[in-house]
Amino acid sequence: MTSETLPARRPGLLVGALADKSQVVLIGLLVILCIAISVAAPQFYSVDNTIAILRQCALVLIVAVGMTMLLVAGEVDLSVGASLAFTGCVAMDVTNRTNSVTLGALAALAFAAAVGLFNGLVVTRLRINSLIATIATMMILQGSVYLYTREAVQNKHQLDAFTAIGAGYVGPIPIPVILAAAIFVLGYVALRFTLFGRYLYAVGANQKAARLSGLRAERLKVIAFVITGLCVGVAGLVLCSLMNAGQPTAGRGFELTVIAAVILGGTSLAGGRGTLVGTLLGVLLLKVNDNGIIILRWNQDLQMVVPGIVIVLATWLDIIRRKADAR
Repeated sequence: MTSETLPARRPGLLVGALADKSQVVLIGLLVILCIAISVAAPQFYSVDNTIAILRQCALVLIVAVGMTMLLVAGEVDLSVGASLAFTGCVAMDVTNRTNSVTLGALAALAFAAAVGLFNGLVVTRLRINSLIATIATMMILQGSVYLYTREAVQNKHQLDAFTAIGAGYVGPIPIPVILAAAIFVLGYVALRFTLFGRYLYAVGANQKAARLSGLRAERLKVIAFVITGLCVGVAGLVLCSLMNAGQPTAGRGFELTVIAAVILGGTSLAGGRGTLVGTLLGVLLLKVNDNGIIILRWNQDLQMVVPGIVIVLATWLDIIRRKADAR
């Protein structure tokens, strides 16, 4: 290394070091954001607003758990928004037809898991890039939901048990928050403490080496797709309950929010790297930002702008971090 090359490398090394401490940086940003919003709008720290933020975080976090596993394995699913909307329509329609919340919930989970299985098989058996495959699935679902139902599916029987899934409480805690916490813990244990989690990291980091080591990479990826599908099923059920209807357009743009939160939390788009703690921080940061935009009465279209900027910055940081690791 010459003296002339050193100054050019220092900024990259600095950014790489910051990227390695991304969770510390995220906590700092979250604290600064909360302080800034509360100074401008004191109602930010009200109990009602805090519960509203937690409920919004819950919906994204449920799907982000599955998406984190998928990205760690080196794949991505862009169909989660369309699947979320379709799942809600299925849940509401089956509940209306059978007058049974249990059957409606089971139908929603089965449908969403089937979408995940379809994506997994298309990616692993047909060798189609997951980005392309899941965009195709997204288009299929967005069109098919209108063949399934031409309009929103209303809650005909107004069953209390169905409404409670999205709007109910256990003590002071909303049920969606409890569901998200349970799924987060299950996902954390699976990724951190099980062979399945270790294998996902190995497959995402180097699929060829993992296969040579005896791992069944394709099967692991299909399982990750199905887990993501099940997470979408739970989130679709919660959203449908909150809206008291299955809405075909409910999930538009949802996939971008989920992916932005996951990669903001430090998960690599190239696979092999990521944690659910980072994902949780990414979800909190995005949803606190969204809440601030609302209570400060800024243009709400900024809620879509921010995830796009986050994806670009987080991808750039991941590239820098990988270059730093390679030195």
